[in-house]
Parts: sequence; C-alpha cells; structure tokens
Amino acid sequence: MVWHLTSYWKSLITPLFFCLLLQPPQTLPSITTKPNIVLLMADDLGIGDIGCYGNDTIRTPNIDRLAKEGVKLTQHIAAAPLCTPSRAAFLTGRYALRSGMDAINNYRVIFWNGGSGGLPPNETTFAKILQQQGYITGLIGKWHQGVNCESYNDHCHHPLNHGFGYFYGMPFTLISDCITTEPPEMDREFRRKLGLYTQMMALTTLTFALARLTGLISVGWKTVTCLAVFSFLFFASWFSSYGFIRYWNCIMMRNHEVTEQPMVTERTTSFILRESISFIGRNKHKPFLLFLSFLHSHTPLLTTEKFLGKSRHGLYGDNVEEMDWMVGRVLDALEKEGLKNTTLVYFASDHGGWLERQEGKRQLGGWNGIYRGGKAMGGWEGGIRVPGIFRWPGVLPANTVIDEPTSLMDIYPTVVHLAGGVVPQDRIIDGRDLMPLLQGKVQHSEHEFLFHYCGVHLHAVRWHQKDSGAIWKAHYVTPVFRPPGAGACYDRGYCPCFGEGVTHHDPPLLFDLSRDPAEAKPVTAETEPLFDTVIKKIRRATEEHRRTLTPVPDQLSTYNIIWKPWLQPCCGTFPFCWCDKEGDIKLTDL
Repeated sequence: MVWHLTSYWKSLITPLFFCLLLQPPQTLPSITTKPNIVLLMADDLGIGDIGCYGNDTIRTPNIDRLAKEGVKLTQHIAAAPLCTPSRAAFLTGRYALRSGMDAINNYRVIFWNGGSGGLPPNETTFAKILQQQGYITGLIGKWHQGVNCESYNDHCHHPLNHGFGYFYGMPFTLISDCITTEPPEMDREFRRKLGLYTQMMALTTLTFALARLTGLISVGWKTVTCLAVFSFLFFASWFSSYGFIRYWNCIMMRNHEVTEQPMVTERTTSFILRESISFIGRNKHKPFLLFLSFLHSHTPLLTTEKFLGKSRHGLYGDNVEEMDWMVGRVLDALEKEGLKNTTLVYFASDHGGWLERQEGKRQLGGWNGIYRGGKAMGGWEGGIRVPGIFRWPGVLPANTVIDEPTSLMDIYPTVVHLAGGVVPQDRIIDGRDLMPLLQGKVQHSEHEFLFHYCGVHLHAVRWHQKDSGAIWKAHYVTPVFRPPGAGACYDRGYCPCFGEGVTHHDPPLLFDLSRDPAEAKPVTAETEPLFDTVIKKIRRATEEHRRTLTPVPDQLSTYNIIWKPWLQPCCGTFPFCWCDKEGDIKLTDL
C-alpha cells in the first residue's frame, strides 16, 4: 500500500516539477530577449548642468532618477566637440573623419538643409542594423546630418535612408534665426561674407558692359551675359538670405514631408514630446528603437511659458529643467505601457556646453563643471566629457558609478549586439560593446586610446594605462583663448582648429587626468619620471591609428556646404516655400 501511494505521488509530482522548470521567469527580464532601446541625446548640454554630476541649483530629478536606477559613467567622451561630427560618430560607431563628416576648413558643421553634404549613404548606422533585426526604428527631434545629394527629393542623407523607419523633427539644427525676436546668427554672417562678392561681381559686370558699349575693349556679349547671370545669382543668394534663413533651415518634417515651413517654435517642444510618447504607445508590442534627439539646450533655448523664470539660472536653467521634465514624461510612458523592465534607456549630450554663447552678462551656454574648455575646442575635457547614463532594471545594477573611459561611439556595438546583430566587418568600428563593463563582468573599458579631433586635425590623445589606473592625455594643439586667461574664444564665437588661433605644442602638454581631471597643471619631464615613456607610447599609438585612415569624400567641403536652391526642401512651389500642416496642441494636453 505504501509502495502504491509513493508511486502515485511520484506520478503526480514529477510532471508538475518539469512544468515548473519549463515556465519562463515572469518578473526578471532576460538579456537574451531583445530589449526596447530608448536613446536620449541633449544638445550642447554641459556635464556640470545635471544634478547627479554635481549641480545643486538646476533641478533635474528625472535624469537623476535614471542614474539612481542605473549606471552612471563619469568619463563618457564625445568623439568630436561639435554637433555634426559628434552625431555622425555616434550613429556609425566610427570617428567622423572616417565618413568624411569632419572638416578640413572652417566649415565644421552642416550649414544648410539645401547643401549637398551629409552622412554618406554607404555608412551603416546602428538604426539600419536594428531595422534588419526586426526593430521598429524612429528618430524624433534633431538630425543635422544632411538631407539631399543631387535633387530636392533624393533624400540620400535623410534619416529614412539611414535605418530609421519613422522621422519627425528638424533636419537641421536650432539657431537664433528660427525666432524672429532673437538676434540672427547665420543670417548676419552669411550676408556679411556674401555681400562683398555680390558687389564685386556686379561692379565687374557693369564695367565690362560699359566697356563693350563704348568700344574701349572687345568683349563679347556672351561674356557680359555670363557675368550678369553670376551677378544675379549672387545677388539672389544674398537677398534671399536676408530674413529668409527661417524658411530655408528652420523647418519640421514628418518622414519625407515638410510639415512646417518655417517651424512654429512656440509648439515645437509639445510636438516632439507628443510624437515620442505616441511612438512608444503604438510600438509597445514589438521591439523598438527610439532616438529622441532633443533641441534642448541649444540656443536660442526654446522654452515654453510653463518653465520660464522657474530656475535659478535664467533662461538656460529654465530650458534644462524643461528637458528634464520631458525625460520624465518619456519614462512615465514606458512605465505606463509596462515596458520599464524590458527597455534599455540611455541619456547623454552630443558634446559640452558652449562657453562663448553670451548676450551681455547673460550666459546662454552650458556649464562644464570642473573641466576646462567647451564646445568646439578639440581636446579640452569641457568640450568632450559628457553625461552618460544607462538604465535597464534587473539587467544593469542600480546606483552604480563607473570611472572607466567610454565613448559615445560605444553605443553602436552595444545596441547592435543586444539586438542580435553583427557589426559590419568591412570597415573599422571604433566603438566597443559596453555591456560587460556595465554589468560588472569586467573591470576595465576596452578602450586603451581615444583620439580627440578638431575637424580633421588631431588635437589630443588619451591613453588609459590600465595596469596603473592612470589616464594620460597629451595635447598637441590647443586653442588660443581670447582675451588671454578667459578660458574661451570670446572674440570669435567659438575656437578654431588651425591657423593663428591655435598653439602647437612640442613636446605636447601632458596631463594625468586620474590626478588632475581639470587639466589645471601639465606634468613635465622634470616633474614626471614617466613623461618620455608616456609620450613615446602615445606617439606609437597615433602612428598606428593614422595608418587605419583612408581617403573619403569630404562631406563638409566648400562645395558641399554652400546652399543650392535645387536641393532645398520646400513645401509649396520654390521659392515660395510655406506651409503649416500641423494642428495646434498645448503643453498642458500632454
């Protein structure tokens, strides 16, 4: 009888036991499951502007919450100190000059929606790989990687041609010309430079025409006609720029369609937030990639009335606090849809704060904390050290700080591997998969050397000496600050990469960032026994790095930078470009 009962219970328990073993875990996410990925990128935000990085006056509770619930990187480095090259490196996992997206001249970013330069179609972004892995991909906000190549609708540089299945936002970048009440930036400079050429061409045409009529010289009418045509084109370009920059550059698009021309800035923030929350809601049942590329905190600091005058740092502080609120709304949307534990969230800035951006005594750029320098300065920490925060509950440890050197380029292999993809094998990928470091499986970053460019000019090199923990940085070129000692190039608007505005150092300025993160006092051969050893090691690494660079078309050449009317995105009949296809919405509705 006992034997029969035992057999009976065994027959019952055994299948139940195996059923329990076969049940998948219900609460903890698995790293083998493709996570949703939300990438949040601020524009021109200084690392010192965030509470979890030491700011105690600007309120950023939502970004701080991300850090508390996830991993905070203290040495997260942008591959370039300006928007266009930094974002190109972020999207491709490669230094920007590998794709021709860093400048050989003073044109260091894309200047026009109607230019022909941009992220080359043969570059493979992480969005393109994730799309191939079955992800729904979307970009909302700023692009600044070009639009067209040869015609107004070929969209060769457009986000939809680079792996994003949905795009809503600015193909360009936010500038003061977008707001009629702000002093213009591009408009004034464009007219100043082009006005001289216009006058010269007009004078030349008039001279040849008079000489031909009076018979003083024998000049064919074809020559006069050609000169007249050139004069007209220069004049038209100059005239159209006067007050029309808003119509050419300050536009909003949904996929390939221009929806606002010019953009209605009073509601831009509301629309970007609405589109982000909507994207999450309609794609919650599939793995998705959302790249929310904020217009905050780039000048002219678009800030809605709800946040004006609320911070202790004027308009800039108001703008940062509004962006933090937007981050909170996105996090709330993930939680509402039950996606918090299955979503990797990443927050960063494309580069450091713009120190030169001031009006009178008002500081309109960011604060880079203890770090020297800022936006547009090739090697100084203030222009390239940025916030870097990851959250994935149950997979990444909470409230963790990592002091190892990492790069914005690392996002590329990290998200590609999480999506089950493989990074391209036909090109060099400079980024490294961060998951082992973020999870604590390894103690050191895979980066031994990081190279800091200003345009195509190498300004500095960082060496992580892993056995000692030292982080050395050698500056070969630094900008000349004006006025001297000011810490920025206030007389220029931003610092140059070459020419009379920089100083070349031989031997290079050497800092040990592990002891002097503010780069306050360089070490010398007299004060540092390892000086010669470190310089030689960095020089050899630089030579090896240079051998990996191959010539590519320069996307920021003068020809690619200039405005071309036949490439201009236009809602309507060119040159009468105007439309407003969006309904009104209030921030209180969200």
